Amino acid sequence: MRARVRAGDRAAFADLYDQNARAVYTHALRLTGNWSEAEEVMSETFLGAWRTRETVDPEGGSLTPWLLGIATHKAHNANRGLRRRLAFLARSPEPRSVEDFADETAGRIDDTRRLASVHAALRRLNRPDREVIALCVGAGLDYRQAAEALGIPVGTVRSRLSRARARLARYSAGPAAREDAEPRGRRGEKESEAAIAALFLREETR
Repeated sequence: MRARVRAGDRAAFADLYDQNARAVYTHALRLTGNWSEAEEVMSETFLGAWRTRETVDPEGGSLTPWLLGIATHKAHNANRGLRRRLAFLARSPEPRSVEDFADETAGRIDDTRRLASVHAALRRLNRPDREVIALCVGAGLDYRQAAEALGIPVGTVRSRLSRARARLARYSAGPAAREDAEPRGRRGEKESEAAIAALFLREETR
């Protein structure tokens, strides 16, 4: 597969997409917290992979770490772009109110809140730790694969993952167990973020 991708074999690249599109999208969704942004990141990831296919190491196993590494970079750029757009919108006049179609959108709202809780829990980590835990716990990569994806030593992956797990454990244990002060918020929001943190810890032990 690596040789065929390097050679620009379109059929091989189509197979690569079929095998990894869902994993790339899910990883992008964890890092961006936004469905449309995740779709854009996924598209840009495979476009970037095609453009840089000749850089693929001819020796090795799965190409998933390579793709997730590209997706991690694209998601970071997407988050920066989103912050700029939000800053612009904050300076713009408020839009006119529209009719609330609550019955039709209740399920979508629940999904959005759930996704926001996931992203809020991850956002409390610094960027390097967030990316490592998204790759190792969320995407299921091992230390070596995560190191390949991020272009860092395996030992760095281990230390970042350990640090991220410790912080998420404090979040899941509740406010009293946190060593660092966090912004105050509604109790339900904090409990949902703690539940997400606990979910990541449970996933890692499977």
